[in-house]
Amino acid sequence: MALTLLEAAKIHSGDVVRSAIIEMFARSSNILANLPFENIEGNAYRYNREETLPGVAFRGINESYTPSTGVLNPETEPLVIAGGEVDVDRFIIKTQGEDQRTVQESMKIKALALRATKAFIKGDSASDPREFDGLQVRATGDQLLAAGATSGGDALGLSKLDELIDNVQDPTGLIMNKTLRRLLSAAARSSSVAGDLRWEKDDFGKQVAFYNDLPIWIADEDNDGNAILPFTEANPGAGTAASTSIYCVSFGPGMSHGIQNGDMDVEDLGMLQTAPVYRTRIEWYIGMVVLHGRAIGRLHGIKNAAVTA
Repeated sequence: MALTLLEAAKIHSGDVVRSAIIEMFARSSNILANLPFENIEGNAYRYNREETLPGVAFRGINESYTPSTGVLNPETEPLVIAGGEVDVDRFIIKTQGEDQRTVQESMKIKALALRATKAFIKGDSASDPREFDGLQVRATGDQLLAAGATSGGDALGLSKLDELIDNVQDPTGLIMNKTLRRLLSAAARSSSVAGDLRWEKDDFGKQVAFYNDLPIWIADEDNDGNAILPFTEANPGAGTAASTSIYCVSFGPGMSHGIQNGDMDVEDLGMLQTAPVYRTRIEWYIGMVVLHGRAIGRLHGIKNAAVTA
């Protein structure tokens, strides 16, 4: 059974340290906070992806059916290794206290969460075989929509956004950058455009926008401070690359979710013999799967401009 990080933290409520680590990770990314993770054995997840349904028909008396079977494509999703190590000089521990290690470990966990969020959207195993494929690589064919064909990109149209949502079966959320969310908010206040936008508080007390009852999850910056969804993507209509994308996702069983071999590990390696530092190693064996052909969708070619109807 796939659980979100917050649900997993409740299960580990007796383990204060592990629960705190999981919650800290979820707090750093509202995308990962809402992405269910399924624990798997081994180093890969093997499954059959539904391609074509078997045929059915109505028949008359004394007539027979034409036998047919559906098409399933076997797929394999490997786990990847994400993490890092933290060294804190014993001089700092001696003069400033043991909690300095906790501070550095917290920063490393936050960096890992932001890096994993970027991989979830922009990951490309063809460019870097150490990471898994993200939404951008996986959204192809009918699940890839263009905002238009204008050189330099097109403004986001609500009709196109609605089409994106309709393209995804049982959608659970939208992913975009802060600028597009702000433009949607401005459109909602305009009588000529409008749009169903409302706000609610999440589990951490933060305000989350909802468009047509779907939460808007923000892909902000990665661990290096670079925008995950900047206005630098290529445009369907060519011209200077000045576009971004919106993703619609369906998280849940049989649709799309994360995979992991156990929770994130935070290991205290103690003081090194080769240097006067205390080392902590943080690792997470993760991946993602898209089990249904309509579990994700991407609307690309959106320029930084006022939203239209």
